[in-house]
Amino acid sequence: KFIVSGGQLVEKVKQFIREGNIGKVRLLHRGRTIIEIPLSIGAPAVAVGILAAPILAALGAFAALVTECTIEVEKMEK
Repeated sequence: KFIVSGGQLVEKVKQFIREGNIGKVRLLHRGRTIIEIPLSIGAPAVAVGILAAPILAALGAFAALVTECTIEVEKMEK
């Protein structure tokens, strides 16, 4: 779990996408799940980045509304 400010949210999620060994990212605000992003697509990082662009835009809009939120990360086992 990571607690981040709204301004750091999109960059932190992009970092997880680049790492590539992440199965799922869950965004929580005040204990409620706002969005759950499965990243366990067996596609190359570029394809995942293209698919994630609309999600990142939505996260950017959400980030503008909150001061702090929690990101839960589930790593994939090899």
